[in-house]
Amino acid sequence: MAEPRFLRLSDVAEILNISAAQTYALVRSGELVAMKVGGRGQWRVEREQLEAYIRRAHEQTREFVASHPFGAEDATAELD
Repeated sequence: MAEPRFLRLSDVAEILNISAAQTYALVRSGELVAMKVGGRGQWRVEREQLEAYIRRAHEQTREFVASHPFGAEDATAELD
């Protein structure tokens, strides 16, 4: 079965392992491109847009790690 082109925010939340509220915040901030469809204005994220967001997140993480070497004092403050 082919993967759906458009994902609900709940699907995106599950894929990213984050809450629905965090997913909605990503959309509202513009970090994750989405669109409203239908008469009720339901949010949908195109699968390619999700993949692009993930690629950007990987790149930003690589840049962060490169600029904050392991053992640096401020790097430990970033850990959850």
